[in-house]
Amino acid sequence: MNLTKLLIVFLVLAGLLGASGCTESSDIDEVPEEPDSPEPIPEGPEADGGVENDIGSNSLALGSQIMNSEPAEGTGQIQSLTVNITSEGKEYPAYTASPAAEGNYSAIVLIHSFNGLEPGYRDMVDRMAADGLVVVAPQWQTYSRSPPDSEVESLIRNSVNYLESRDDVDTEKLGLTGFCAGGRYTMLFLPQIEEFESGVAWYGFPYSGGTETQPDEPASLIDQLEDPILIIHGTADEASNVSDIYRYAGELDSADKYFELKVYQGEPHGFMIEEGELSESFVAQDAYDEMISFFDRTLNNSTLDNSSR
Repeated sequence: MNLTKLLIVFLVLAGLLGASGCTESSDIDEVPEEPDSPEPIPEGPEADGGVENDIGSNSLALGSQIMNSEPAEGTGQIQSLTVNITSEGKEYPAYTASPAAEGNYSAIVLIHSFNGLEPGYRDMVDRMAADGLVVVAPQWQTYSRSPPDSEVESLIRNSVNYLESRDDVDTEKLGLTGFCAGGRYTMLFLPQIEEFESGVAWYGFPYSGGTETQPDEPASLIDQLEDPILIIHGTADEASNVSDIYRYAGELDSADKYFELKVYQGEPHGFMIEEGELSESFVAQDAYDEMISFFDRTLNNSTLDNSSR
């Protein structure tokens, strides 16, 4: 009886141990530790998971690849997507938005600031599309934070090619706008790219240049300017002193070039974007309206032209 009782006790203990999960098993997967920080986002077009185009840079408009065709959030009036624009053998992501209704619209190339294509610029592109414009915003810093002017010029020209390939764009009504470094590019390339009919330069740098990668100052090309330009700036801009803007405006006037100048008292550099988001301040809304009105007057109802002045 004692042996039988011991056997029963042994079997009961063995069953309890098995039920508690204390036995080792090679089938149980270890839970991986959470990393201390997320993996860095890869730079360049590989981050978007895009497939390389086999079409060369001479067929850029046809070779632009749609990366995301989802409608912009919260909008029923526009369509937005990201395309790849090929320039000098490289692919650059570009955010674009357009009115949803069929039509033949004026179109804008938008050049973001030195801080990249922040969410605020995407919101601005969407808002411009809701106001009846087709807009493309190429990410010009995809391969370098400070690319040469020649590389940016090529990308802007290929962005124009992309717009001209679209059925909803009136190719006779193309404009250029840019912010910060993009403002400099607007001042620099508006006189050089003949497809543009007008431009809006936001807090730009008219006297920045004279280096190996940035050989020309925008102000040195005033004589070549044939299109009306709107300049928007703030008096508290420490990066680009407003005195340079007044000087630039004076040189435009002396050369008999049509321009408009809107200066906001007390506004700093980059006042349209606050912490990456589109500012909703009174000044930001007023400045945005100034840009839309200027493009409407110079692209859709244009009697302004510097070519004969």
